[in-house]
Amino acid sequence: MADWRPEDETFWAREGKRVANRNLWISIPSLLCGFAVWLMWGIITVQMANAGFPFTPDQLFSIAAISGLSGATLRIPASFFIRICGGRNTVWLTTALLIIPALGTGLALQDKATPLWVFQLMALLSGIGGGNFACSMANISTFFPKRLQGTALGLNAGLGNFGVTTSQILIPAVMTIGVFGALGGDALPLAKDSATLIGKISAGTPTWVQNAGFVWLVLLVPLALIGWFGLNNLKTVSPNIGSTGAAMGKVLTLYAVALVVSGIGLYLYLPAPSGLGLLSGNGMWAVPPLVTIGTLFGMKAVATSDVKANLDKQFAIFRNKHTWSMTALYLVTFGSFIGFSMAVPLSITVIFGNTHVFDPATSAWVHAKNPNAPSALMYAWIGPFVGALIRPVGGWISDKLGGSIVTQVISFVLVVASAVTGYVMHLAYQSATPEQYFLVFMLLFILLFAASGIGNGSTFRTVGFVFDQDQRGPVLGWTSAIGGYGSFIAPVVIGQQIKAGTPENAMYGFAVFYALCVLINWWFYLRKNAYIRNP
Repeated sequence: MADWRPEDETFWAREGKRVANRNLWISIPSLLCGFAVWLMWGIITVQMANAGFPFTPDQLFSIAAISGLSGATLRIPASFFIRICGGRNTVWLTTALLIIPALGTGLALQDKATPLWVFQLMALLSGIGGGNFACSMANISTFFPKRLQGTALGLNAGLGNFGVTTSQILIPAVMTIGVFGALGGDALPLAKDSATLIGKISAGTPTWVQNAGFVWLVLLVPLALIGWFGLNNLKTVSPNIGSTGAAMGKVLTLYAVALVVSGIGLYLYLPAPSGLGLLSGNGMWAVPPLVTIGTLFGMKAVATSDVKANLDKQFAIFRNKHTWSMTALYLVTFGSFIGFSMAVPLSITVIFGNTHVFDPATSAWVHAKNPNAPSALMYAWIGPFVGALIRPVGGWISDKLGGSIVTQVISFVLVVASAVTGYVMHLAYQSATPEQYFLVFMLLFILLFAASGIGNGSTFRTVGFVFDQDQRGPVLGWTSAIGGYGSFIAPVVIGQQIKAGTPENAMYGFAVFYALCVLINWWFYLRKNAYIRNP
């Protein structure tokens, strides 16, 4: 579309609202599938353990972390796609690309002998779904006037986030039956008892774990068709995108750069035989910034002259101090939501799936299978469901009260809830009957998800008011990229601390970070002489 003036009330009423809403309601299910494919490993790894795939808990946590790192890194180039490639071109192509990891994962899960590196590669490619969030949010932000930014972005992100819950409900359901017949391959017997939303499944029961990948093809293929015919490029936002083929070539090139850099970072992090292990252990904290910097330089290196000029213009966001304050605040909110979504299912399996008895003779904890263990597949979906459901509410409340005051309240909640959750995890991991702490554990995590969901809406409201239209989209993409690294950090940190026997330390560390961000939010947006008062 050549004419686009959302702040003009006459234009908005005549045609702007209709076009904007059509793009929004195509964007939401596309983003939902992106989240689902990105975060499906949190559930798949649980069922891989149940089905007897020959991988250790550390290796299973690493698969989820790989997907998390990749998805966050791909958000960096994706945050610039709308300006240089167009909204329709970008959203359609990035949705269609999800078919690759969905199909590949289904094929890999058909055989327990599939090597670890294949699952790691599929997890890397699943990050495409995580990257799609940045371009989706940047795109929707260009369609709506400022007064509706909080609600529109909250709907897109909040309902899109239901992809997490959708994967955590749909995957256990489709793995119990051969819904794809002969095309889906043979079933695998469960190696140990499992459970779904509909009840317990005994060891030896056939399971079609490969359906966890194949099921998304049912949604992605029609969505690709609908997106091609229903989405719009806005020439006022993307004036120099060139031909459709050239625009899509830019998307593929920049995504390829981010995937290669992510692969290099993971090779340095992962232990042998998957990698060198140079950054394993505490070195993991160096991985996100190194990959981020490498991706930015890689993008500049491969960009053509016109793309490079556009990138230079958009890189101006890094000279704005509010970019960095909002990056930290978005890591608090979205980083928590996405990180806990990745880590909680397997954490339930490891912490509550075993009894923990201290052996004085060896000065070590002895772990044995807990016959009363709760099922991760039965409960893990509840927290992400609440967080996604409440996210639009966070945007709506922030439109009424201001974004920063809402962010401040939920940050205080996160500090307290994270610290208490750590203490409960400590009690459970030193108990012969850890299931007695499970209800409190789940209620606390539901509170954490709810607070982070509300905060997602409030931080988007703040971004919508602090930045002008030229910087708003890139900032939304950039902050979502860094926030996405929560999906790498949480599984790694919690996995490391569980291995060390101190899972509570992970949550205590998160509480300290949340407290720091309370001060950042106050300094920038709530104190008497704040840079911008409660935007």
